[in-house]
Amino acid sequence: MNNKELYRQICTQYADVPVFLQPWWLDAVNPTWQAVITQKGDHITGIWPYIIDQRLGVKLLRTPLLTPYLGPHVFYPADMKESNRDSFEHDTITALINQLPDVPVWALSMFPGLKQVGLFKNYGLDAQVKQTFLIDLSTSEDTIFSNLKESIRRNIKAAAKEITIINDAAYLPQLYQYQKSTLTRKQAAQPHTIQHMQILMDGCIAHNAGALWVAKKGDEVTAIIWNVWDAHTSYYFMGAQNPASYNAAAMSALLWHCISQAKLRQNQVFDLEGSMDPGVEKFFRGFGGKRDLYIILKKNTSLAWKLLQAIRQ
Repeated sequence: MNNKELYRQICTQYADVPVFLQPWWLDAVNPTWQAVITQKGDHITGIWPYIIDQRLGVKLLRTPLLTPYLGPHVFYPADMKESNRDSFEHDTITALINQLPDVPVWALSMFPGLKQVGLFKNYGLDAQVKQTFLIDLSTSEDTIFSNLKESIRRNIKAAAKEITIINDAAYLPQLYQYQKSTLTRKQAAQPHTIQHMQILMDGCIAHNAGALWVAKKGDEVTAIIWNVWDAHTSYYFMGAQNPASYNAAAMSALLWHCISQAKLRQNQVFDLEGSMDPGVEKFFRGFGGKRDLYIILKKNTSLAWKLLQAIRQ
């Protein structure tokens, strides 16, 4: 059995593997993925799927499109003391990173909560950071709602009187077009195709790991959110408003619906998946989540790639 086959088997045995590391997700975003695995005795200690791209003859280890995070996942023994977890994580990730292919360019997003910066720097990797907002779902829904910004609470209450929310993946092309319109206005290109989105949506539906929540006012679509989840975390994956029908309450109502559904599924955390855009960051901040950082591992020892980056700048 090769590593990829073993990885698939592991993911059927362990319920805590994040959705973005699931084999079906990886198959959807890039079927050439591979994986490294560590174990101690009969116990699997860690996994790390990876994807090698090649551009201009340069090999790159980077997070694929339509995937927020792609890094190691550690399986801690059930009886492990809290004081031993950091050392176990450090040793496991060290063993995993030693198996990864040696490529000159890295651009890889880790999961929030991973803080082994010293380890990564020892391997010549630059640990940059981005931010997200994490909402603790272990408290009551009333408490979570009370933590929302007052204007967002008003929007949600107002939307309840005029907006209907449905789950319908048939609206995926509309989401794509709304995104494209927004990016065009910002003079940016759409990085993925509707075909890529559809393959991934089909996987989410087949594995009960996602929904396309659509806010409608009468017959008119006002906003759409693609929500994905695993056993532990629910994620705001992507969303957009109808540029021809702006409704300030629609996105607030949709996000609150995602959070409420995550509570029903007994998820522990809702990840707003962050943004460095000031306007989006301000909106997400209003949902009362805790600001958290996640690591972006960067490396570039390729002269050709350095020249390309300099030209792009």
